[in-house]
Amino acid sequence: MDPIDHLERGRQRYAARAWTDSYDSLSAADRVAPLEAEDVELLATSAYMLGADTAYVAALERAHHAYLERKQGRPAARAAFWIAINLSIRGEAGGARGWLGRARRLVDREPEDCVELGYLVLADMLGHAAAGDADAAIAAGREAIAIADRFGDADLFALAAEDLGGLLIKGGRVAEGLGLLDEAMVAVTAGELSPMINGFVYCGVILGCQAAYEPRRAQEWTAALSRWCEDQPDLVSFTGTCMVHRSEIMQLHGAWPDALHEARRAAERCSRANNDRVAAYARYREGEVYRLRGEFAAAEAAYREAHRGGYEPQPGLALLRLAQGNGAAAAAAIRRVAGETSDEPRRAAVLPAAVEILLASGDIEAARGACKELEALAERWTGTMIGATAAHARGAVALADGDAAAALVALREATRAWRELDAPYEAARAQVLIGTACRALGDDDAAVLELSAAREVFSQLEAAPELDRIAASRDTHGLTLRELEVLRLVAAGRSNREIAAALVISEHTVARHLQNIFAKLNVPSRTAATAFAFAHDLL
Repeated sequence: MDPIDHLERGRQRYAARAWTDSYDSLSAADRVAPLEAEDVELLATSAYMLGADTAYVAALERAHHAYLERKQGRPAARAAFWIAINLSIRGEAGGARGWLGRARRLVDREPEDCVELGYLVLADMLGHAAAGDADAAIAAGREAIAIADRFGDADLFALAAEDLGGLLIKGGRVAEGLGLLDEAMVAVTAGELSPMINGFVYCGVILGCQAAYEPRRAQEWTAALSRWCEDQPDLVSFTGTCMVHRSEIMQLHGAWPDALHEARRAAERCSRANNDRVAAYARYREGEVYRLRGEFAAAEAAYREAHRGGYEPQPGLALLRLAQGNGAAAAAAIRRVAGETSDEPRRAAVLPAAVEILLASGDIEAARGACKELEALAERWTGTMIGATAAHARGAVALADGDAAAALVALREATRAWRELDAPYEAARAQVLIGTACRALGDDDAAVLELSAAREVFSQLEAAPELDRIAASRDTHGLTLRELEVLRLVAAGRSNREIAAALVISEHTVARHLQNIFAKLNVPSRTAATAFAFAHDLL
């Protein structure tokens, strides 16, 4: 094929987002005759979308030098900016600073104001944020947006709005932050952005929605990101991040096997794309599903993989220790994490676990303090999932205080909120506490209904730890585990001989167990014992 044909095909396949064909055709054209700087940039983007990080940076460096040879400082500066961003993401801080310095020097030489200055201001914003100077970061974000508006640069505007929105959410200014995220997504849905920026903004906005505990928004944009990825079958970059987001949403909605599968795929895909940070988080998501299902060894292994990749596996690991019966380790871990966590979205993730663990360890005062902080967050973050977690925590603390009536009010509120969010596991956990409160108030019938409904959900989810917890807390009316087994078989219509065969005991032993059951339940017959068992949720 003629090199011109290769080049034209490469440009066409780039426009069609067929990244493998684009990269192959542009590479073929380049082997015959070196590409111009603009086409080298297309080659770089194609490499990035295929997850070929090293090839991306190499091509961008070529484009940068080609622009310099043509005395075009502005596009050379922009290429230098993106090289710096890539190196920074990879943890190569020295190289990133060097390329940013070069970009800044090129922009300073420009005789007139230019949009490239906005990209450098955006880099300043990220630097201030990393250094913990939120005010300077916010000011730089607003300046970058103003420059984008002045020059009509949709890419810069969307990036700056997404980054600033996430920063505001992190600082507790949730409504303002979400508004900026929505503005960034307008540019995405309008098709105004270049391919890489599309992916960056999608992922950043979804992370911001999750940080704001806005699962509905996160689900909406994750579905859109999924469609965007599916329209590009050979896309590698961004797909792993998309899978992680999907995994979180699947877990919330109770699709745990799907969530686990998606988290595994995400970890593998992110590792291929050298996105170690997101790969580590995907391992954490795996650990969370394993923990909820009671597969503790697998959960521990996943948490260790997450930590190895740079993600601290908390509060999941502390909750795992609690589930394993090591309350002291759980309490020590959650206190340490809470003590060193300052930004509000992260605290909002830690505080519910702190309430649960501290209550289990008997430190009601500390649990009450964590609950009050969670409630204060819910007051500021109105309309988010924090309201459900705060109501749940308030109910748990009231129950521990012995105020079952107040607990019921809060827990009913939590259950309604969890159901509106289509979160069956969380709603069932609230129902368990409601059942406990009803029993404390003497309403055994209501307690049985609530606990039975929760048990059904946990059975469907295969949430073994929660099923064990219900079984351990249930009033068995003095029956031993063996007597409960006999009673269940009686209720199933089995004869003494059949029960003896099923339990591998003698018929005489079965008869003795039945006498004990009748005496403890104060019933005269098998039929009466079966009725009692159904009425008191012993089956």
